Amino acid sequence: MPAGSHPAGRPAYGVLMSQVVFLLVPQLHLLDLAGPAQVFSAAADLGHPYRIRYVGEQSAIPTAQGVELRAQTQWPELTADDLIVVPGWRSPTLRRHGALGQATLDRLAAHHAAGGTVASVCAGADALGRAGLLDGRRCTTHHDLQEELARRYPRATVVRDVLYVVEDRLITSAGIASGIDLALHLIALRHGPYDAARVARKMVVYARRNGDEQQASAMLRHRAHVCDAVHRAQDLIDAGYTDRLALTELAAAVGVSERTLTRRFSSATGLTPLRYQQELRIERAEHLIARGATTEAAARAVGFQDARMLRRLRAREAAASVVA
Repeated sequence: MPAGSHPAGRPAYGVLMSQVVFLLVPQLHLLDLAGPAQVFSAAADLGHPYRIRYVGEQSAIPTAQGVELRAQTQWPELTADDLIVVPGWRSPTLRRHGALGQATLDRLAAHHAAGGTVASVCAGADALGRAGLLDGRRCTTHHDLQEELARRYPRATVVRDVLYVVEDRLITSAGIASGIDLALHLIALRHGPYDAARVARKMVVYARRNGDEQQASAMLRHRAHVCDAVHRAQDLIDAGYTDRLALTELAAAVGVSERTLTRRFSSATGLTPLRYQQELRIERAEHLIARGATTEAAARAVGFQDARMLRRLRAREAAASVVA
């Protein structure tokens, strides 16, 4: 499939980032780096042309876990489509840790000013603060460092107890494994939730979003299992959720009986294949309606013949949420 294309005629979600540049700081945590790097590497394996680079103020970068990494000391030329990520480092406090020269901090600020995106994991938010990027913006960091970050950058609004915060091309995450969530969110924004779900499955992780935003796409929310047959069925439904899908054809494509697929699907997701497809349709229709589409137009766009079924399903969803 060509980069940027989507199955079943689904639209692309934005331009591709050509480079992802990780700024390596001494004593960085390996998972802060490896998690998001793996996400973009997996996305590249799926056909999205990401080029991953590692830059530091010195060529040898010691890590908190004892492994020494190698980095380029010369920055590549960057465009507005590129992303800079600052992984976090071992730091009981932010003060006097994560030393970066002013020239490096100026690069972070200049990239953002030129229309680029800058992200941080864990203590990496301090580098963004020192570059002046947190002023007047919402942000987050690891729960152990939130209060200190708020004290150090009083013009910032530190959002507590969320996985990540996105504001004005500035993305900060809570730390350690949340860098994976941050990167999956970026993949979803750039290429759509279908590709984000494919990357999450490839990495065998449960993709999620933070409580400050709308809950995760159903394509991601129901992937918290390890049943390969169900994942393959979900892949097919995700790719063609606007089409009429026969259980017989779905089971045959997965290689199990209809009864087995229904049983495994329900056990893994809590839904039947049909109900899962309906959730995808409702979610997409809600998105379209929120952006000005009529209920009738949204219903037809997601595969319903008219708005009556969409109205019934939305009413059922609303009633279920009240009971919950």
